[in-house]
Amino acid sequence: MARFRFVPVILVLALAFAFAFAKDVKPYVDIDKMPDALAYYPPPPETTSVQFAYDVAQYKWGKSMRADSARAALAVAQAVENVEEMAKLFSGPFGMEISSKNTPAIMNVLERTVKTIRTGKFKNHYMRRRPYDRFNEPTLIPEHEEKLRKNGSYPSGHTTRAWIFAMVLVEINPDAADALLKYAYEWGQSRVIAGFHWQSDVDASKVIVSAGFARIHGEPEFLADMQKAKAEFKKLKAKK
Repeated sequence: MARFRFVPVILVLALAFAFAFAKDVKPYVDIDKMPDALAYYPPPPETTSVQFAYDVAQYKWGKSMRADSARAALAVAQAVENVEEMAKLFSGPFGMEISSKNTPAIMNVLERTVKTIRTGKFKNHYMRRRPYDRFNEPTLIPEHEEKLRKNGSYPSGHTTRAWIFAMVLVEINPDAADALLKYAYEWGQSRVIAGFHWQSDVDASKVIVSAGFARIHGEPEFLADMQKAKAEFKKLKAKK
């Protein structure tokens, strides 16, 4: 239990640096040239719909999962937003340390892709109320609650970033695909378990990332950066 209590302290420090990109990190595509989720993806479920009933059922499932201390600890640990902190966590399933020092080319493509595929417009348009706020119940990370009450729930930003990581890293290291995709899936479910997102928020994020990731494959800069990242990975793997 001591380990579980210690994780939020790290998270507070990490959140202080959330989205602390280097000044020279630029998106591959301007936001107005990216696929517009408002044009192709449906709004959040109506509260009288069958889909919302499923959201509520999943929220209850998430709360039940908190009884599993290991799963609860993972949900707390995966609440980070900073790219460097996320890289540390994804290093395990990737099979290699990912960091600005060890893998600068891989970090570059991760940072630029995260900067490119964003959900703020979608979130701000719907401003969906988060489950913990709707039911006036505690989450696994109380210190995040007040801030996130002012931030739309649909889609999940944390899931968006995790799915971006998975898409980029699978392309670089296809042999680790199963482990990376499983970890990204767990990351999204962690947002349901922690109480900050509905299941439909999480599911929408994956579609938006898929659309955005397909779009940037038409950009020469992205393709060039990806080739550098693959070459870096291949070189480091050969040294193992």
